[in-house]
Amino acid sequence: MTESKTAFPNNLRYTKEHEWVRVEGTVGTVGITDYAQSELGDVVFVDLPEKGRALVAGEELGTIESVKAVSEIYAPLSGEVLEVNESLRDHPERVNGDPYGEGWLLRVKITQPSETEKLLSAEGYKSHVEEGGH
Repeated sequence: MTESKTAFPNNLRYTKEHEWVRVEGTVGTVGITDYAQSELGDVVFVDLPEKGRALVAGEELGTIESVKAVSEIYAPLSGEVLEVNESLRDHPERVNGDPYGEGWLLRVKITQPSETEKLLSAEGYKSHVEEGGH
């Protein structure tokens, strides 16, 4: 199911490093924001962790490479990787075309649900971006 192309969907939580997470029960779907993909430019490669890897909120979980640069991707929440978006191996451009839908990166089993309270709301993230938050 594809999200609307709104730059700041209200049903997501955000990090100041430009990741988003959609929490559904104990599972979080993670991606990079529309703002992040537009700053990166054309995405050419995504390096994601293996299924089963334990993630700690705030730690690097992988990298995303564009024609401009290589950028780190950080875990918005602690948890275990349940699934990675295998389609990005052959079609990394999906991150640009649909960052909140087909361009999702991974799904995690959330182990510290209280960490979601530390993430930004859509309004908070929008303010962060408008203030020049990089």
